[in-house]
Amino acid sequence: MDPHGPTLRLFLGLWPSDEMRATLRAQSDAWNWPASARRTRPEGLHITLHFLGEVAATQLPLLQQNLDVRWEGCELLLDQPQVWPGGIAVLEASQVPQSLLALHASLGERLVATGLAIETRRYRPHVTFARKATGARPPADAAPVRWHTGSGYVLVQSLAGGRGYTPLQCLG
Repeated sequence: MDPHGPTLRLFLGLWPSDEMRATLRAQSDAWNWPASARRTRPEGLHITLHFLGEVAATQLPLLQQNLDVRWEGCELLLDQPQVWPGGIAVLEASQVPQSLLALHASLGERLVATGLAIETRRYRPHVTFARKATGARPPADAAPVRWHTGSGYVLVQSLAGGRGYTPLQCLG
Protein backbone atom coordinates (compact mmCIF):
# COMPACT_ATOMS: atom_id res chain seq x y z
CA MET A 1 0.00 0.00 0.00
CA ASP A 2 1.37 3.41 -0.97
CA PRO A 3 1.84 5.56 2.19
CA HIS A 4 1.03 8.66 0.11
CA GLY A 5 -2.30 7.30 -1.11
CA PRO A 6 -3.51 6.15 -4.49
CA THR A 7 -1.87 7.39 -7.65
CA LEU A 8 -2.96 7.81 -11.25
CA ARG A 9 -0.69 7.31 -14.28
CA LEU A 10 -1.39 10.42 -16.36
CA PHE A 11 -0.43 12.19 -19.57
CA LEU A 12 -1.58 15.12 -21.66
CA GLY A 13 -2.19 14.31 -25.29
CA LEU A 14 -3.71 15.15 -28.63
CA TRP A 15 -6.64 12.81 -29.20
CA PRO A 16 -7.59 12.07 -32.81
CA SER A 17 -11.05 12.40 -34.30
CA ASP A 18 -12.69 9.19 -35.50
CA GLU A 19 -11.66 10.05 -39.07
CA MET A 20 -8.03 10.67 -38.07
CA ARG A 21 -8.02 7.49 -35.98
CA ALA A 22 -9.13 5.52 -39.08
CA THR A 23 -6.35 7.15 -41.14
CA LEU A 24 -3.75 6.29 -38.50
CA ARG A 25 -5.05 2.74 -38.25
CA ALA A 26 -4.78 2.32 -42.03
CA GLN A 27 -1.17 3.56 -41.88
CA SER A 28 -0.38 1.11 -39.10
CA ASP A 29 -2.11 -1.77 -40.90
CA ALA A 30 0.12 -1.17 -43.96
CA TRP A 31 3.33 -1.92 -42.02
CA ASN A 32 4.99 -5.33 -42.14
CA TRP A 33 4.96 -6.43 -38.48
CA PRO A 34 7.13 -9.08 -36.82
CA ALA A 35 5.35 -11.68 -34.69
CA SER A 36 6.76 -10.03 -31.55
CA ALA A 37 5.08 -6.66 -32.21
CA ARG A 38 2.65 -5.43 -29.59
CA ARG A 39 0.52 -3.08 -31.68
CA THR A 40 -1.32 -0.12 -30.22
CA ARG A 41 -5.07 -0.66 -30.29
CA PRO A 42 -6.81 1.85 -32.57
CA GLU A 43 -8.66 3.48 -29.65
CA GLY A 44 -5.29 4.16 -28.00
CA LEU A 45 -3.64 6.04 -30.88
CA HIS A 46 -2.66 9.56 -29.81
CA ILE A 47 0.19 12.07 -29.59
CA THR A 48 1.59 12.69 -26.12
CA LEU A 49 2.19 16.30 -25.14
CA HIS A 50 3.56 15.57 -21.66
CA PHE A 51 3.88 12.27 -19.82
CA LEU A 52 3.22 12.93 -16.13
CA GLY A 53 3.75 9.44 -14.76
CA GLU A 54 2.34 8.46 -11.38
CA VAL A 55 0.54 11.43 -9.81
CA ALA A 56 -1.19 11.43 -6.41
CA ALA A 57 -4.95 11.15 -6.97
CA THR A 58 -5.37 14.05 -4.55
CA GLN A 59 -3.48 16.28 -7.01
CA LEU A 60 -5.94 15.67 -9.86
CA PRO A 61 -8.29 18.60 -9.05
CA LEU A 62 -5.31 21.02 -9.02
CA LEU A 63 -4.17 19.72 -12.41
CA GLN A 64 -7.65 19.97 -13.86
CA GLN A 65 -7.86 23.61 -12.76
CA ASN A 66 -4.43 24.67 -14.02
CA LEU A 67 -3.85 22.94 -17.34
CA ASP A 68 -6.33 24.76 -19.58
CA VAL A 69 -4.16 26.61 -22.13
CA ARG A 70 -5.81 28.23 -25.13
CA TRP A 71 -4.24 27.60 -28.53
CA GLU A 72 -5.42 27.72 -32.11
CA GLY A 73 -4.45 24.18 -33.05
CA CYS A 74 -2.25 23.35 -36.01
CA GLU A 75 -1.69 21.08 -38.94
CA LEU A 76 0.85 18.44 -38.06
CA LEU A 77 2.46 16.49 -40.87
CA LEU A 78 3.36 12.99 -39.69
CA ASP A 79 5.84 12.01 -42.37
CA GLN A 80 8.59 9.95 -40.73
CA PRO A 81 7.80 6.26 -40.12
CA GLN A 82 10.54 4.86 -37.93
CA VAL A 83 11.45 2.09 -35.53
CA TRP A 84 13.22 3.67 -32.59
CA PRO A 85 15.76 1.89 -30.38
CA GLY A 86 14.02 -0.63 -28.18
CA GLY A 87 11.62 -1.59 -30.97
CA ILE A 88 9.16 1.29 -30.72
CA ALA A 89 7.46 1.78 -34.10
CA VAL A 90 6.25 5.35 -34.62
CA LEU A 91 4.98 7.82 -37.16
CA GLU A 92 6.78 11.05 -36.33
CA ALA A 93 6.60 14.63 -37.54
CA SER A 94 9.82 15.85 -39.15
CA GLN A 95 8.82 19.49 -38.49
CA VAL A 96 7.03 20.69 -35.36
CA PRO A 97 4.70 23.68 -35.85
CA GLN A 98 5.58 26.68 -33.69
CA SER A 99 2.09 26.76 -32.15
CA LEU A 100 2.50 23.14 -30.97
CA LEU A 101 5.91 23.94 -29.47
CA ALA A 102 4.34 26.93 -27.69
CA LEU A 103 1.52 24.77 -26.28
CA HIS A 104 4.05 22.16 -25.12
CA ALA A 105 6.11 24.87 -23.39
CA SER A 106 3.08 26.53 -21.74
CA LEU A 107 1.82 23.23 -20.42
CA GLY A 108 5.31 22.41 -19.16
CA GLU A 109 5.41 25.68 -17.20
CA ARG A 110 2.04 24.93 -15.63
CA LEU A 111 3.07 21.40 -14.71
CA VAL A 112 6.23 22.67 -13.02
CA ALA A 113 4.12 25.27 -11.16
CA THR A 114 1.97 22.46 -9.76
CA GLY A 115 5.10 20.69 -8.50
CA LEU A 116 5.46 18.05 -11.21
CA ALA A 117 8.68 17.31 -13.04
CA ILE A 118 8.71 17.36 -16.84
CA GLU A 119 10.95 15.68 -19.38
CA THR A 120 13.81 17.85 -20.57
CA ARG A 121 14.59 16.16 -23.87
CA ARG A 122 13.50 17.69 -27.16
CA TYR A 123 9.79 17.33 -27.90
CA ARG A 124 9.19 14.86 -30.75
CA PRO A 125 5.48 14.54 -31.57
CA HIS A 126 4.67 11.05 -32.79
CA VAL A 127 2.05 8.33 -32.79
CA THR A 128 3.23 5.01 -31.40
CA PHE A 129 2.05 2.16 -33.61
CA ALA A 130 3.70 -0.71 -31.72
CA ARG A 131 6.19 -1.79 -29.10
CA LYS A 132 8.51 -4.81 -29.28
CA ALA A 133 8.56 -4.17 -33.03
CA THR A 134 12.25 -4.53 -33.91
CA GLY A 135 12.33 -5.46 -37.58
CA ALA A 136 9.00 -3.83 -38.45
CA ARG A 137 8.95 -2.20 -41.87
CA PRO A 138 6.72 0.65 -43.01
CA PRO A 139 5.41 0.56 -46.58
CA ALA A 140 7.80 2.16 -49.08
CA ASP A 141 5.00 4.26 -50.58
CA ALA A 142 3.40 5.53 -47.36
CA ALA A 143 1.83 8.95 -47.81
CA PRO A 144 2.30 11.49 -45.01
CA VAL A 145 -0.61 11.92 -42.61
CA ARG A 146 -1.94 15.47 -42.20
CA TRP A 147 -3.46 15.84 -38.73
CA HIS A 148 -5.53 19.00 -38.25
CA THR A 149 -5.40 18.97 -34.48
CA GLY A 150 -8.16 21.39 -33.61
CA SER A 151 -7.65 23.45 -30.48
CA GLY A 152 -8.24 20.77 -27.87
CA TYR A 153 -6.12 18.28 -25.97
CA VAL A 154 -6.90 15.78 -23.23
CA LEU A 155 -5.78 14.83 -19.72
CA VAL A 156 -5.69 11.02 -19.85
CA GLN A 157 -5.27 8.21 -17.36
CA SER A 158 -3.22 5.23 -18.52
CA LEU A 159 -4.76 2.09 -17.05
CA ALA A 160 -2.58 -0.48 -15.31
CA GLY A 161 -1.35 -3.48 -17.23
CA GLY A 162 -1.74 -1.90 -20.66
CA ARG A 163 -5.54 -2.06 -20.47
CA GLY A 164 -5.94 1.20 -22.35
CA TYR A 165 -6.63 4.83 -21.64
CA THR A 166 -9.40 6.83 -20.01
CA PRO A 167 -9.73 10.50 -21.04
CA LEU A 168 -10.43 12.46 -17.84
CA GLN A 169 -10.79 16.02 -19.13
CA CYS A 170 -10.89 17.84 -22.46
CA LEU A 171 -8.89 21.07 -22.39
CA GLY A 172 -7.93 23.93 -24.68
